[in-house]
Amino acid sequence: MSALNNNLFTKLKFSFTLTFLLFYLTGFAAFSNGSIDSIKGLLPHSLNNNTNADTATINRLNKLAEDYFHTNPDSTYYYAKKSIALAKKINYSAGLARGLLQTGHVSYFNGKTAEARQDFDEATTIFKNLRDYKGLSACYISYGRMYTLLANYNLALNYLNLATKANKHINNEEGLADTYKNIGIVYYAMGQLPNALDFYYKALFIAVKNHSTILSGEIYNDIGVVLQNMGVYPNALEYYKKALNIIQNENDLQGVSTMNENIGEVLLAQTSYDNAIVYLKKGLAITKKQNDIDGLSSVYADLGLCYAHKDQMKLAISYLDTALGLAEKYKFVYNQAYASIGLATAYNMQKDYKNAYKYAMEGQALALKLRNLSVRASAALQLNQTLAGLGQYHQAYVLLNQYIDLKNQLKDNESIQKLTSYNYELNFVTKQRQLEQQQRVHELLFQQKIHNQRLLNTIFLIIILAMIATSVVYYRQKQKQKRINAMLQDRNKEVLQQKASIDEQAHKLNELNILKDRLISVLAHDLRAPLSTLRGLFSLLQDNTISHRELVEMIPNVLKNLEYTSDFLDTLLFWMNSQMENFESSVKSFSIKEIVAYEIEHYQEQAALKGIKLIDHVPHYLMATADPNSIRIVIRNLITNAIKFSKKNDTVEIYASPDNEQNILIRIKDTGIGIPPKQLAKLFKSKIDSKTGTNNESGTGMGLMFCKDLVEKCNGHIWVTTEQNVGTEFSFTVPASLA
Repeated sequence: MSALNNNLFTKLKFSFTLTFLLFYLTGFAAFSNGSIDSIKGLLPHSLNNNTNADTATINRLNKLAEDYFHTNPDSTYYYAKKSIALAKKINYSAGLARGLLQTGHVSYFNGKTAEARQDFDEATTIFKNLRDYKGLSACYISYGRMYTLLANYNLALNYLNLATKANKHINNEEGLADTYKNIGIVYYAMGQLPNALDFYYKALFIAVKNHSTILSGEIYNDIGVVLQNMGVYPNALEYYKKALNIIQNENDLQGVSTMNENIGEVLLAQTSYDNAIVYLKKGLAITKKQNDIDGLSSVYADLGLCYAHKDQMKLAISYLDTALGLAEKYKFVYNQAYASIGLATAYNMQKDYKNAYKYAMEGQALALKLRNLSVRASAALQLNQTLAGLGQYHQAYVLLNQYIDLKNQLKDNESIQKLTSYNYELNFVTKQRQLEQQQRVHELLFQQKIHNQRLLNTIFLIIILAMIATSVVYYRQKQKQKRINAMLQDRNKEVLQQKASIDEQAHKLNELNILKDRLISVLAHDLRAPLSTLRGLFSLLQDNTISHRELVEMIPNVLKNLEYTSDFLDTLLFWMNSQMENFESSVKSFSIKEIVAYEIEHYQEQAALKGIKLIDHVPHYLMATADPNSIRIVIRNLITNAIKFSKKNDTVEIYASPDNEQNILIRIKDTGIGIPPKQLAKLFKSKIDSKTGTNNESGTGMGLMFCKDLVEKCNGHIWVTTEQNVGTEFSFTVPASLA
């Protein structure tokens, strides 16, 4: 029966439910940016009668109830009831009204109109007392939807007109668009398609203007329903697909269900019954899960018609009987008409005109009450076939003419002209919005360009300041070195003047000379890497080799290296002062783990660049008694040497363990290239010719001699074991803390 179109309210259910959430969120939802999970996380662990009630908790419960409606209406009802109980407990009127609005929505969704009306009445009274026009509008829209479902169109329009006034009073454009859309639904149900299109497109223009994507999707669905009833199936599918593209990523089960049913009904009208059944059963699964009575009644009727056309009459009658029973029980007038006409269709196909007559007459009476053109046309066609089968040809002829007249009204030129006109206007509005968006994008890009330039200037300033800071530190070190040289000259003069103490003075001068050389070697060894990094960065900037984004990504590492270098210089200066004054004064108890972890963190990136694993095996509980800065310098030197002489896929491991009751043994072990015997014999004894590393890294040859001196000044001992192409292990001891 291709003339029999789908159930109005199931086809528009997507519109009913999505817009309720959309309007409610714009009206007064307390936490509009929160997801269900985030709101649940803010609720008390136990929600019962003993829960301490506060307005924030009630608002969260109401928001949770709203968000659950599209996936689990039972949860909506549960959380709304909780919010109502808590709101009554603390006399929180606004929270109580919002909770009642939610329970009323679920009640009429499940066919309990009396309970819904009671909740809406109470919520409306509260919103009026609070002068909450958004809340009032939400109530009026809910009334309108409910009375549309009950085919009481005059009452539905009265409430929707009140919603229009409320939204205009507070200049709420999004709420106004939702109201216009629902007025369009009423006019569609009354069979006044031109008026329905007027209000649908009024709503759509506002939605497009305000970038209301979800509301636009609902209206596309509603226009698709009009096109389907006019028999313009390709255009109807086009609008349904627009709506589906919008809702498919919104986790809106009701919208997905409605789209599946709509597509299934278009396929039914196009006699593609098997494909229609596939889509209808997808919709049926969701409606069952959500206990959507209206949707169940409609889908059962659609499936019944599909199976009737497939000549599976027993199954068809079963589905149609079930659909009619649900519609009668919950007083869904449209569904009753739809199911009755469907049963008349099935019996007419069997030529069982006696049973067909009963249902055709019921369908005709309900269609006249509904006034919907599509339903009236379907009812007239089936009653025509029934009367013709019973031999009442004159009455059948009258109904045939009535059917033809109704079909012509459905395809009225005025509706088609309005569709064409509104589509042209919509395209113009859409293009205008796109131009505005492009203009905004250009403005944002220009602002971003200015921001990037400022950021680049800031980065240059930071780099310059970092260079100045490094230069200042270097200058101070140079000045201190000059003072040391002056001291050496003074000592030489004293040696010439005081021959009696020449040996002692010569020894001191020798120590100061060694100190000077070691300081210079350490500076050359540890300042080379950060300065090279800065030089390389400036070269890349000068050549425009790297992009701004790459530069921004490199800045944190450069700053980290500079911070590490500054820390190293402070440590070195501290050590140098202790050398010149009193080394014993810098001895203290410290954690070996902290020092090792700090050095590993700094060299982790350097090791990763060479493909080397840097592993810390040092336990947390080991405490040593020595100069921590001296031990830090030793560990740093040994780690850098291990990385320097290791290759890709090698490992560098640091161990620490008690050596005896007095000492702790620290080992730095690598699986690198090892040390040749000739060079091994010179280690720790004098300056050696430093070999280049596995990536051609250079060195001073002073590092290990410096380490030996520091370890011995800390009352420790250092040694090395190595095997070429197997690896090297440097070990040293440090006094254990007795505390």
